[in-house]
Amino acid sequence: MSLRFYDTATAQVRDFVPLVEGKASLYYCGATVQGLPHVGHIRSAIAFDQLTRWLRYRGLQVTVVRNVTDIDDKILAKAADSVGAEPAPGVVPDEPWWALAYRFEQEFAKAYDTLGVQRPTYEPRATGHIPEMHALITALIERGHAYPALDDSGDVYFDVRSWQKYGSLTRQNIDDMQAAPDAGPRGKRDPRDFALWKGSKPGEPETASWDSPWGRGRPGWHLECSAMVTKYLGTEFDIHGGGLDLRFPHHENEMAQSQAAGHGFANFWMHNGMVTFEGEKMSKSIGNTISPTEMLEQASPRVVRYYLGQAHYRSVLDYRPTSLQEAASAVERIDGFISKAAAKADAGPASVPEAFGAAMDDDLNVPQALAVLHETVRAGNTALAAGDPETVRRALGEVRAMTAVLGLDDARDAAAQAGPADAALDALVQDRLAERNAARAAKDWARADAIRDALAASGITVEDGADGVSWSLA
Repeated sequence: MSLRFYDTATAQVRDFVPLVEGKASLYYCGATVQGLPHVGHIRSAIAFDQLTRWLRYRGLQVTVVRNVTDIDDKILAKAADSVGAEPAPGVVPDEPWWALAYRFEQEFAKAYDTLGVQRPTYEPRATGHIPEMHALITALIERGHAYPALDDSGDVYFDVRSWQKYGSLTRQNIDDMQAAPDAGPRGKRDPRDFALWKGSKPGEPETASWDSPWGRGRPGWHLECSAMVTKYLGTEFDIHGGGLDLRFPHHENEMAQSQAAGHGFANFWMHNGMVTFEGEKMSKSIGNTISPTEMLEQASPRVVRYYLGQAHYRSVLDYRPTSLQEAASAVERIDGFISKAAAKADAGPASVPEAFGAAMDDDLNVPQALAVLHETVRAGNTALAAGDPETVRRALGEVRAMTAVLGLDDARDAAAQAGPADAALDALVQDRLAERNAARAAKDWARADAIRDALAASGITVEDGADGVSWSLA
Protein backbone atom coordinates (compact mmCIF):
# COMPACT_ATOMS: atom_id res chain seq x y z
CA MET A 1 0.00 0.00 0.00
CA SER A 2 1.24 3.51 -0.75
CA LEU A 3 1.24 6.24 1.87
CA ARG A 4 -2.17 7.92 2.05
CA PHE A 5 -3.19 10.86 4.23
CA TYR A 6 -6.37 12.87 4.73
CA ASP A 7 -6.04 16.34 3.24
CA THR A 8 -8.24 18.94 4.93
CA ALA A 9 -8.18 21.19 1.87
CA THR A 10 -9.74 18.58 -0.42
CA ALA A 11 -11.62 16.69 2.34
CA GLN A 12 -10.37 13.34 1.09
CA VAL A 13 -7.68 10.77 1.68
CA ARG A 14 -5.07 11.09 -1.05
CA ASP A 15 -1.92 9.28 -2.08
CA PHE A 16 1.09 11.02 -0.60
CA VAL A 17 3.66 11.69 -3.33
CA PRO A 18 6.51 13.93 -2.10
CA LEU A 19 7.25 17.00 -4.18
CA VAL A 20 10.91 15.95 -4.19
CA GLU A 21 11.57 12.24 -4.60
CA GLY A 22 13.02 10.68 -1.46
CA LYS A 23 12.33 13.73 0.69
CA ALA A 24 9.42 15.11 2.69
CA SER A 25 8.89 18.59 4.10
CA LEU A 26 6.64 19.19 7.11
CA TYR A 27 5.68 22.40 8.90
CA TYR A 28 3.46 22.25 11.94
CA CYS A 29 2.39 25.09 14.19
CA GLY A 30 4.21 25.33 17.47
CA ALA A 31 3.36 27.32 20.54
CA THR A 32 2.46 30.90 21.23
CA VAL A 33 4.64 31.03 24.33
CA GLN A 34 2.35 32.99 26.65
CA GLY A 35 2.03 30.28 29.32
CA LEU A 36 2.63 26.67 30.22
CA PRO A 37 1.87 24.00 27.60
CA HIS A 38 -1.58 22.47 27.75
CA VAL A 39 -2.54 18.96 26.77
CA GLY A 40 -3.71 20.03 23.30
CA HIS A 41 -0.27 21.41 22.47
CA ILE A 42 1.38 18.15 23.46
CA ARG A 43 -1.11 15.92 21.68
CA SER A 44 -0.46 17.82 18.46
CA ALA A 45 3.31 17.55 18.84
CA ILE A 46 3.08 13.80 19.47
CA ALA A 47 0.82 13.28 16.45
CA PHE A 48 3.26 15.02 14.11
CA ASP A 49 6.19 13.30 15.78
CA GLN A 50 4.56 9.96 14.94
CA LEU A 51 4.07 11.16 11.37
CA THR A 52 7.72 12.21 11.13
CA ARG A 53 8.97 8.90 12.52
CA TRP A 54 6.82 6.97 10.08
CA LEU A 55 7.92 8.96 7.05
CA ARG A 56 11.53 8.35 8.05
CA TYR A 57 10.86 4.65 8.60
CA ARG A 58 9.52 4.52 5.05
CA GLY A 59 12.87 5.82 3.87
CA LEU A 60 12.17 9.53 3.36
CA GLN A 61 14.56 12.28 4.39
CA VAL A 62 12.26 14.53 6.40
CA THR A 63 12.77 18.22 7.12
CA VAL A 64 10.58 19.37 9.99
CA VAL A 65 9.88 22.98 10.93
CA ARG A 66 7.98 23.91 14.09
CA ASN A 67 7.68 27.62 14.82
CA VAL A 68 7.70 29.56 18.06
CA THR A 69 5.36 32.58 18.21
CA ASP A 70 7.29 34.78 20.63
CA ILE A 71 5.54 38.09 19.94
CA ASP A 72 1.76 38.36 20.28
CA ASP A 73 -1.00 40.39 21.94
CA LYS A 74 -1.39 37.76 24.67
CA ILE A 75 2.33 37.70 25.45
CA LEU A 76 2.37 41.49 25.81
CA ALA A 77 -0.74 41.38 27.99
CA LYS A 78 0.77 38.72 30.29
CA ALA A 79 3.96 40.74 30.65
CA ALA A 80 1.95 43.89 31.38
CA ASP A 81 0.09 42.01 34.13
CA SER A 82 3.41 41.18 35.78
CA VAL A 83 4.24 44.85 36.41
CA GLY A 84 4.10 45.38 40.15
CA ALA A 85 2.69 41.88 40.65
CA GLU A 86 3.14 40.05 43.94
CA PRO A 87 5.35 36.94 43.72
CA ALA A 88 3.18 33.93 42.91
CA PRO A 89 3.66 30.51 41.27
CA GLY A 90 4.36 31.01 37.57
CA VAL A 91 4.57 34.81 37.84
CA VAL A 92 7.81 36.80 37.67
CA PRO A 93 7.22 40.39 38.81
CA ASP A 94 8.09 43.09 36.26
CA GLU A 95 9.11 40.50 33.69
CA PRO A 96 9.84 41.90 30.19
CA TRP A 97 7.71 40.39 27.44
CA TRP A 98 10.71 38.79 25.73
CA ALA A 99 11.87 37.18 28.98
CA LEU A 100 8.38 35.82 29.65
CA ALA A 101 8.23 34.37 26.13
CA TYR A 102 11.64 32.72 26.49
CA ARG A 103 10.78 31.29 29.91
CA PHE A 104 7.67 29.59 28.59
CA GLU A 105 9.48 28.49 25.42
CA GLN A 106 11.80 26.50 27.68
CA GLU A 107 8.81 24.92 29.41
CA PHE A 108 7.53 23.72 26.05
CA ALA A 109 10.94 22.34 25.13
CA LYS A 110 11.12 20.46 28.42
CA ALA A 111 7.66 18.95 27.91
CA TYR A 112 8.48 17.90 24.33
CA ASP A 113 11.77 16.31 25.41
CA THR A 114 10.22 14.54 28.39
CA LEU A 115 7.58 12.93 26.20
CA GLY A 116 9.96 11.85 23.45
CA VAL A 117 9.00 14.41 20.80
CA GLN A 118 12.02 14.64 18.53
CA ARG A 119 13.53 18.06 17.99
CA PRO A 120 12.54 19.60 14.64
CA THR A 121 15.11 20.31 11.96
CA TYR A 122 14.44 24.02 12.44
CA GLU A 123 12.53 25.82 15.20
CA PRO A 124 12.40 29.48 14.15
CA ARG A 125 11.15 32.31 16.34
CA ALA A 126 8.86 34.92 14.83
CA THR A 127 10.99 37.81 16.11
CA GLY A 128 13.95 36.53 14.09
CA HIS A 129 12.17 36.85 10.74
CA ILE A 130 10.91 40.43 10.49
CA PRO A 131 12.66 41.13 7.12
CA GLU A 132 10.98 38.09 5.54
CA MET A 133 7.63 39.33 6.80
CA HIS A 134 8.20 42.78 5.33
CA ALA A 135 9.01 41.19 1.96
CA LEU A 136 5.80 39.13 2.01
CA ILE A 137 3.65 42.16 2.90
CA THR A 138 5.27 44.19 0.12
CA ALA A 139 4.54 41.44 -2.41
CA LEU A 140 0.89 41.30 -1.32
CA ILE A 141 0.48 45.08 -1.61
CA GLU A 142 2.06 45.07 -5.08
CA ARG A 143 -0.29 42.29 -6.18
CA GLY A 144 -3.33 44.19 -4.94
CA HIS A 145 -4.16 41.85 -2.05
CA ALA A 146 -3.13 44.07 0.87
CA TYR A 147 -3.32 47.72 1.82
CA PRO A 148 -2.13 50.11 4.55
CA ALA A 149 -4.90 50.99 7.00
CA LEU A 150 -7.16 53.86 6.02
CA ASP A 151 -6.74 55.57 9.42
CA ASP A 152 -2.94 56.09 9.38
CA SER A 153 -2.57 53.71 12.32
CA GLY A 154 0.36 51.92 10.71
CA ASP A 155 -1.63 48.70 10.34
CA VAL A 156 -1.56 46.74 7.08
CA TYR A 157 -4.46 44.43 6.18
CA PHE A 158 -5.06 41.54 3.81
CA ASP A 159 -8.00 42.28 1.52
CA VAL A 160 -10.02 39.07 1.79
CA ARG A 161 -12.39 40.01 -1.04
CA SER A 162 -9.46 40.38 -3.41
CA TRP A 163 -8.77 36.66 -3.16
CA GLN A 164 -11.58 34.59 -4.64
CA LYS A 165 -10.43 31.39 -2.93
CA TYR A 166 -10.71 32.86 0.56
CA GLY A 167 -12.67 30.41 2.72
CA SER A 168 -11.81 27.36 0.60
CA LEU A 169 -9.80 25.53 3.29
CA THR A 170 -12.73 25.51 5.69
CA ARG A 171 -15.40 25.63 2.97
CA GLN A 172 -17.01 28.84 4.19
CA ASN A 173 -18.76 31.65 2.36
CA ILE A 174 -17.06 34.96 3.07
CA ASP A 175 -20.38 36.71 3.74
CA ASP A 176 -21.12 34.24 6.53
CA MET A 177 -17.85 34.92 8.35
CA GLN A 178 -17.51 37.09 11.44
CA ALA A 179 -15.20 40.10 11.60
CA ALA A 180 -11.51 39.34 12.06
CA PRO A 181 -10.82 39.54 15.82
CA ASP A 182 -7.17 40.62 15.58
CA ALA A 183 -7.98 44.32 15.08
CA GLY A 184 -11.04 46.53 15.20
CA PRO A 185 -12.95 47.48 12.03
CA ARG A 186 -11.58 51.04 12.01
CA GLY A 187 -9.24 51.49 9.08
CA LYS A 188 -10.42 48.38 7.23
CA ARG A 189 -12.15 48.07 3.90
CA ASP A 190 -14.02 45.03 5.20
CA PRO A 191 -14.40 43.91 8.85
CA ARG A 192 -13.14 40.46 7.80
CA ASP A 193 -9.79 41.78 6.57
CA PHE A 194 -7.04 40.56 8.88
CA ALA A 195 -3.87 42.24 10.06
CA LEU A 196 -0.55 41.54 8.37
CA TRP A 197 1.23 44.29 10.31
CA LYS A 198 0.11 46.02 13.49
CA GLY A 199 1.16 49.59 14.10
CA SER A 200 2.60 50.20 17.57
CA LYS A 201 0.11 51.46 20.16
CA PRO A 202 0.56 53.88 23.07
CA GLY A 203 1.70 52.04 26.19
CA GLU A 204 3.25 49.11 24.36
CA PRO A 205 6.94 48.45 25.03
CA GLU A 206 9.31 50.08 22.55
CA THR A 207 11.11 46.72 22.30
CA ALA A 208 7.92 45.12 20.96
CA SER A 209 7.97 47.00 17.67
CA TRP A 210 10.19 47.20 14.61
CA ASP A 211 10.68 49.80 11.89
CA SER A 212 8.84 49.06 8.65
CA PRO A 213 7.82 50.87 5.44
CA TRP A 214 4.43 51.45 7.12
CA GLY A 215 5.72 52.70 10.46
CA ARG A 216 6.89 51.00 13.65
CA GLY A 217 4.91 47.94 14.60
CA ARG A 218 4.93 44.18 14.77
CA PRO A 219 3.71 41.30 12.63
CA GLY A 220 0.27 39.78 12.63
CA TRP A 221 0.05 36.18 13.86
CA HIS A 222 -0.95 34.64 10.53
CA LEU A 223 1.80 36.39 8.61
CA GLU A 224 4.52 34.96 10.86
CA CYS A 225 3.96 31.35 9.85
CA SER A 226 3.78 32.09 6.12
CA ALA A 227 7.08 33.96 6.22
CA MET A 228 8.88 31.33 8.28
CA VAL A 229 7.73 28.26 6.38
CA THR A 230 8.73 29.86 3.08
CA LYS A 231 12.22 30.65 4.37
CA TYR A 232 12.92 27.09 5.49
CA LEU A 233 10.86 24.92 3.15
CA GLY A 234 10.33 27.11 0.10
CA THR A 235 7.18 28.48 -1.51
CA GLU A 236 5.75 24.97 -1.98
CA PHE A 237 6.15 22.08 0.46
CA ASP A 238 4.55 18.74 1.30
CA ILE A 239 2.58 19.00 4.57
CA HIS A 240 1.27 21.76 6.83
CA GLY A 241 -0.06 20.53 10.15
CA GLY A 242 -1.59 21.73 13.39
CA GLY A 243 -4.52 21.36 15.74
CA LEU A 244 -8.07 21.32 14.41
CA ASP A 245 -8.75 24.59 16.21
CA LEU A 246 -6.21 26.35 13.96
CA ARG A 247 -8.07 25.67 10.70
CA PHE A 248 -9.89 28.99 11.00
CA PRO A 249 -8.87 31.68 11.02
CA HIS A 250 -5.15 30.89 11.30
CA HIS A 251 -4.61 28.33 8.56
CA GLU A 252 -7.27 29.78 6.30
CA ASN A 253 -5.47 33.11 6.48
CA GLU A 254 -2.04 31.55 6.05
CA MET A 255 -3.14 29.77 2.91
CA ALA A 256 -4.85 32.83 1.46
CA GLN A 257 -1.98 35.26 1.97
CA SER A 258 0.64 32.77 0.76
CA GLN A 259 -1.23 31.73 -2.37
CA ALA A 260 -2.16 35.34 -3.09
CA ALA A 261 1.58 36.10 -3.02
CA GLY A 262 2.05 33.49 -5.76
CA HIS A 263 3.19 30.58 -3.58
CA GLY A 264 1.94 27.04 -4.13
CA PHE A 265 2.22 26.57 -0.34
CA ALA A 266 1.13 23.27 1.29
CA ASN A 267 0.35 20.21 -0.81
CA PHE A 268 -1.39 18.55 2.19
CA TRP A 269 -3.13 20.05 5.22
CA MET A 270 -3.29 17.69 8.21
CA HIS A 271 -5.10 18.52 11.45
CA ASN A 272 -5.19 16.61 14.71
CA GLY A 273 -8.31 16.40 16.86
CA MET A 274 -8.98 17.92 20.25
CA VAL A 275 -8.72 16.47 23.78
CA THR A 276 -11.90 16.39 25.88
CA PHE A 277 -12.58 15.61 29.55
CA GLU A 278 -15.21 12.88 29.95
CA GLY A 279 -16.86 13.97 26.74
CA GLU A 280 -16.86 17.70 27.50
CA LYS A 281 -14.63 20.46 26.17
CA MET A 282 -11.90 21.25 28.67
CA SER A 283 -12.46 24.58 30.40
CA LYS A 284 -10.64 26.21 33.29
CA SER A 285 -13.84 28.00 34.27
CA ILE A 286 -15.61 24.73 35.12
CA GLY A 287 -12.48 22.96 36.34
CA ASN A 288 -12.45 19.99 33.97
CA THR A 289 -8.86 20.33 32.78
CA ILE A 290 -5.68 18.35 33.21
CA SER A 291 -2.25 19.59 32.24
CA PRO A 292 0.73 17.61 30.95
CA THR A 293 2.46 18.35 34.26
CA GLU A 294 -0.45 16.84 36.19
CA MET A 295 -0.39 13.78 33.95
CA LEU A 296 3.34 13.33 34.55
CA GLU A 297 2.73 13.49 38.30
CA GLN A 298 0.43 10.47 37.92
CA ALA A 299 2.33 8.37 35.38
CA SER A 300 5.67 7.93 33.66
CA PRO A 301 6.47 9.88 30.47
CA ARG A 302 6.11 6.73 28.36
CA VAL A 303 2.63 6.07 29.78
CA VAL A 304 1.58 9.67 29.15
CA ARG A 305 2.92 9.49 25.61
CA TYR A 306 1.07 6.20 25.02
CA TYR A 307 -2.18 7.77 26.18
CA LEU A 308 -1.81 10.98 24.17
CA GLY A 309 -0.74 9.10 21.03
CA GLN A 310 -3.11 6.12 21.08
CA ALA A 311 -6.12 7.57 19.24
CA HIS A 312 -6.30 8.28 15.52
CA TYR A 313 -4.78 11.71 15.08
CA ARG A 314 -7.94 13.14 13.50
CA SER A 315 -10.27 11.87 16.22
CA VAL A 316 -11.21 13.36 19.57
CA LEU A 317 -9.13 11.99 22.44
CA ASP A 318 -11.24 11.74 25.59
CA TYR A 319 -9.62 11.88 29.02
CA ARG A 320 -11.16 10.00 31.94
CA PRO A 321 -9.81 9.46 35.47
CA THR A 322 -8.87 5.87 34.51
CA SER A 323 -7.17 6.79 31.22
CA LEU A 324 -3.61 6.80 32.52
CA GLN A 325 -4.14 3.58 34.48
CA GLU A 326 -5.30 1.85 31.30
CA ALA A 327 -2.33 3.24 29.38
CA ALA A 328 0.02 2.08 32.14
CA SER A 329 -1.36 -1.46 31.92
CA ALA A 330 -0.78 -1.48 28.17
CA VAL A 331 2.80 -0.23 28.52
CA GLU A 332 3.49 -2.77 31.27
CA ARG A 333 2.36 -5.62 29.00
CA ILE A 334 4.75 -4.42 26.30
CA ASP A 335 7.64 -3.93 28.72
CA GLY A 336 6.99 -7.24 30.44
CA PHE A 337 7.36 -9.11 27.17
CA ILE A 338 10.47 -7.17 26.14
CA SER A 339 12.13 -7.84 29.49
CA LYS A 340 11.37 -11.58 29.48
CA ALA A 341 12.16 -12.03 25.80
CA ALA A 342 15.47 -10.14 26.00
CA ALA A 343 16.57 -12.51 28.75
CA LYS A 344 15.92 -15.51 26.49
CA ALA A 345 16.94 -14.45 23.00
CA ASP A 346 18.57 -11.77 20.91
CA ALA A 347 16.15 -9.60 18.98
CA GLY A 348 15.43 -10.50 15.39
CA PRO A 349 15.48 -8.01 12.49
CA ALA A 350 14.12 -4.63 13.59
CA SER A 351 11.27 -4.37 11.10
CA VAL A 352 7.57 -3.85 11.66
CA PRO A 353 4.98 -6.48 10.70
CA GLU A 354 3.23 -5.99 7.37
CA ALA A 355 -0.10 -5.32 9.09
CA PHE A 356 1.46 -2.57 11.20
CA GLY A 357 2.92 -0.95 8.10
CA ALA A 358 -0.40 -1.12 6.28
CA ALA A 359 -2.13 0.58 9.21
CA MET A 360 0.38 3.41 9.40
CA ASP A 361 0.36 3.89 5.63
CA ASP A 362 -3.43 4.27 5.80
CA ASP A 363 -3.66 7.85 7.12
CA LEU A 364 -1.49 7.07 10.14
CA ASN A 365 -3.97 4.62 11.71
CA VAL A 366 -2.27 4.33 15.10
CA PRO A 367 -5.15 2.47 16.85
CA GLN A 368 -4.90 -0.35 14.30
CA ALA A 369 -1.10 -0.27 14.53
CA LEU A 370 -1.32 -0.61 18.32
CA ALA A 371 -3.61 -3.60 17.88
CA VAL A 372 -0.86 -5.25 15.81
CA LEU A 373 1.70 -4.36 18.47
CA HIS A 374 -0.32 -5.98 21.25
CA GLU A 375 -1.10 -9.03 19.13
CA THR A 376 2.63 -9.46 18.53
CA VAL A 377 3.25 -9.18 22.29
CA ARG A 378 0.63 -11.88 22.93
CA ALA A 379 2.17 -14.15 20.31
CA GLY A 380 5.60 -13.54 21.82
CA ASN A 381 4.40 -14.46 25.29
CA THR A 382 2.81 -17.62 23.93
CA ALA A 383 6.12 -18.51 22.30
CA LEU A 384 7.94 -17.87 25.58
CA ALA A 385 5.63 -20.28 27.38
CA ALA A 386 6.04 -22.87 24.61
CA GLY A 387 9.83 -22.62 24.57
CA ASP A 388 9.93 -21.39 20.94
CA PRO A 389 13.05 -19.15 20.82
CA GLU A 390 12.86 -18.37 17.09
CA THR A 391 9.34 -16.96 17.39
CA VAL A 392 10.37 -15.07 20.52
CA ARG A 393 13.35 -13.60 18.66
CA ARG A 394 11.21 -12.48 15.72
CA ALA A 395 8.51 -11.02 17.97
CA LEU A 396 11.08 -9.13 20.04
CA GLY A 397 12.56 -7.51 16.93
CA GLU A 398 9.12 -6.53 15.64
CA VAL A 399 7.96 -5.14 19.00
CA ARG A 400 11.08 -3.02 19.30
CA ALA A 401 10.63 -1.70 15.77
CA MET A 402 7.00 -0.79 16.42
CA THR A 403 7.68 0.93 19.74
CA ALA A 404 10.46 2.95 18.09
CA VAL A 405 8.11 4.15 15.34
CA LEU A 406 5.53 5.14 17.95
CA GLY A 407 8.14 6.86 20.11
CA LEU A 408 7.58 4.42 22.98
CA ASP A 409 11.12 3.06 23.05
CA ASP A 410 12.76 5.54 25.40
CA ALA A 411 14.56 3.68 28.21
CA ARG A 412 12.71 0.49 27.35
CA ASP A 413 15.80 -1.72 27.03
CA ALA A 414 17.00 -2.11 30.61
CA ALA A 415 19.81 -4.46 29.61
CA ALA A 416 21.29 -1.95 27.17
CA GLN A 417 21.10 0.89 29.68
CA ALA A 418 21.96 -0.94 32.86
CA GLY A 419 24.55 0.73 35.06
CA PRO A 420 26.39 -0.49 38.17
CA ALA A 421 23.33 0.00 40.36
CA ASP A 422 21.21 -2.17 38.03
CA ALA A 423 23.84 -4.91 38.01
CA ALA A 424 24.10 -4.80 41.81
CA LEU A 425 20.31 -5.03 42.20
CA ASP A 426 20.14 -7.99 39.82
CA ALA A 427 22.89 -9.81 41.74
CA LEU A 428 21.10 -9.31 45.06
CA VAL A 429 17.75 -10.44 43.68
CA GLN A 430 19.33 -13.48 42.01
CA ASP A 431 20.83 -14.48 45.38
CA ARG A 432 17.40 -14.30 46.99
CA LEU A 433 15.86 -16.27 44.12
CA ALA A 434 18.55 -18.94 44.55
CA GLU A 435 17.57 -19.20 48.24
CA ARG A 436 13.94 -19.50 47.20
CA ASN A 437 14.74 -22.23 44.69
CA ALA A 438 16.63 -24.16 47.36
CA ALA A 439 13.66 -23.85 49.74
CA ARG A 440 11.30 -25.07 47.02
CA ALA A 441 13.57 -28.00 46.27
CA ALA A 442 13.47 -28.89 49.98
CA LYS A 443 9.67 -28.51 49.93
CA ASP A 444 10.00 -25.70 52.49
CA TRP A 445 7.07 -23.84 51.01
CA ALA A 446 6.74 -21.42 53.90
CA ARG A 447 10.33 -20.28 53.45
CA ALA A 448 9.91 -19.94 49.66
CA ASP A 449 6.73 -17.88 50.09
CA ALA A 450 8.40 -15.67 52.71
CA ILE A 451 11.22 -14.83 50.29
CA ARG A 452 8.76 -14.03 47.52
CA ASP A 453 6.70 -11.85 49.87
CA ALA A 454 9.81 -9.99 51.03
CA LEU A 455 10.77 -9.23 47.44
CA ALA A 456 7.21 -8.11 46.67
CA ALA A 457 7.28 -5.76 49.65
CA SER A 458 10.38 -4.18 48.09
CA GLY A 459 8.57 -3.61 44.79
CA ILE A 460 9.95 -6.69 42.99
CA THR A 461 7.57 -9.03 41.18
CA VAL A 462 8.64 -12.67 40.81
CA GLU A 463 7.17 -14.78 37.99
CA ASP A 464 7.46 -18.56 37.71
CA GLY A 465 7.34 -19.74 34.11
CA ALA A 466 8.05 -22.80 32.03
CA ASP A 467 11.56 -21.47 31.38
CA GLY A 468 12.35 -20.68 35.00
CA VAL A 469 11.99 -17.72 37.33
CA SER A 470 12.13 -14.06 36.24
CA TRP A 471 11.78 -10.83 38.13
CA SER A 472 10.80 -7.26 37.38
CA LEU A 473 10.20 -4.02 39.23
CA ALA A 474 6.53 -3.69 40.05
